[in-house]
Amino acid sequence: MRYIVDSYAWIEYFMGTKEGEKAKTIIEGLDEKFTPTICLAEVYAKTIRVEGEEMAEKQRVFIKERSIILPLDEKLAVEAAKIDVAMKRKVKGWGLADSIVYATGLVKKAEIVTGDEHFKDLGNVFFIE
Repeated sequence: MRYIVDSYAWIEYFMGTKEGEKAKTIIEGLDEKFTPTICLAEVYAKTIRVEGEEMAEKQRVFIKERSIILPLDEKLAVEAAKIDVAMKRKVKGWGLADSIVYATGLVKKAEIVTGDEHFKDLGNVFFIE
């Protein structure tokens, strides 16, 4: 199985929450995992605010050890833009970062691991709650 690990899942995992425990089996498992660069940026920024840059750096290294970091390339950007236009009509609060994550899942044929409510009723999602 292939997974896209969303920032929500990483943050819950690092915090050791109930949702994080559900993500743990995937994060620590042997399946192929990807983390979009936008998710790395979100996790890093939140960690700097809450715990400082040293912890943010430790988490960045851990994320790189446990998953493949996927940059936003032209193909993903175009797919994300199309998704963004469609989803903003359907899901209140849907953001471009959500579109990038969802597009990455579709392009990589991977399930998105998240607890973000925006993804709750979408296919191709392993929802942690």
